[in-house]
Amino acid sequence: MRRSDKYRFYVILAVLVVLQFSARRWLGGDRVAPDFLLLALLIYTIRARPGPSAAAGFVVGLVRDAHTLVGYLSSWSKAVFFAENLFVNGCLFFAGTWCRNLAVAVVSGKLKGGMLGWELLVWSPIQSLTTAGTGVIVLWLVGRRIAVRLSDA
Repeated sequence: MRRSDKYRFYVILAVLVVLQFSARRWLGGDRVAPDFLLLALLIYTIRARPGPSAAAGFVVGLVRDAHTLVGYLSSWSKAVFFAENLFVNGCLFFAGTWCRNLAVAVVSGKLKGGMLGWELLVWSPIQSLTTAGTGVIVLWLVGRRIAVRLSDA
């Protein structure tokens, strides 16, 4: 592992965080735009151990919402699934975004009945697809450059 690979990984995460707060509003609003912050968390957590992943989810959760559970579960899922596969990563990005939206919708209590169904069956899958698509593109473009195992660092 080259030292520059480790720094590239953190630069990519920083760029995704900046995109969350700068470019997201021009990509279709909160319901359909990719969640760059969750994507950065998922890219980090599929490469880290569950403890640091939960801590990262907690820190991101302080900025946003229910990311601690998603961070822990995505790190744990790499033990179950082959996380080096681009398709599997896309599926993990989709599932992570949808599960986060489910947790936020249920716990907040703002949506009930048909609105909850509409949110979980229409808007959440659309946002999950855009986030997964963005994540696959990011990993495809720079995947070999960020093939860093944080547990080895």
